[in-house]
Amino acid sequence: MIKLIITDLDGTFLNSQGAFDRTYFDKVSQMMEQRGIAFAACTGKQCERVEELFGDQAAKIWILGDSATRIKHQGDYVFESLLPNALGQRLIQRLEKIADDHVIIACTPTAAYIKETTTEENAARVRGSYRVVKTVTSYSEIQEDFVKVTVYDPKLRCFDSVKQLSSFAADAYIVASEAAWIDITNQGVHKGTTVAQLQDLLAVSPEETMVFGDGLNDSELMAAGTYSFAMKNAFEEIKEAAAFVTRSNDENGVLRTIELILALQESKHLI
Repeated sequence: MIKLIITDLDGTFLNSQGAFDRTYFDKVSQMMEQRGIAFAACTGKQCERVEELFGDQAAKIWILGDSATRIKHQGDYVFESLLPNALGQRLIQRLEKIADDHVIIACTPTAAYIKETTTEENAARVRGSYRVVKTVTSYSEIQEDFVKVTVYDPKLRCFDSVKQLSSFAADAYIVASEAAWIDITNQGVHKGTTVAQLQDLLAVSPEETMVFGDGLNDSELMAAGTYSFAMKNAFEEIKEAAAFVTRSNDENGVLRTIELILALQESKHLI
């Protein structure tokens, strides 16, 4: 019996325009609510941005945001793991040496910081995932610990850049979800470990969990639920890691699958 459904957002739940079918979601959300199933978004997006995306429905869902470094529900944070400021600053310094034309997004519990020299085009892309964005002259101005450090590289060099961060592998979790994005979080903190935190909190087992993903940072997510679904548009590695492959993010793959599985589960129960 499924008790928890968790989905990545970009490339999975959200379509290519970064949106979702709200009417369809309302329908499926009611199905989940009637069956006592918890729904969670597990994403690199800032928690506040996820709340903005879901609007009135945000209070009903669990948000594993900021690259799954935090769990937020009904306005309260119930879990958080931070990257120490000194370590984050060293990572940022190394990233600045690797390239001077990618965008470093330094995320703290209060804001996502970018350099004031960031182009408006790149700043707009950042605001697509972060609601609270501030600019700094230098990242050294940041005094807080970091939720995560993210890189957006329009030149698609992230797989190579990650190799150049190998000296930090013992101190931080570093993953390129695709050629344009890198996420850096506290050591041992990723989608799989944070999902485990939520499962413990809700007393739900992996056998009672359904998960959806598409990117290379979803590999641990695929292992967190027995009912694991890769999107048709997912990386091949994620398709291989998942138990099933479903429709693409532009075909309402997540919502269609949930609706189908819950209907099948209900019919089996009735029999």
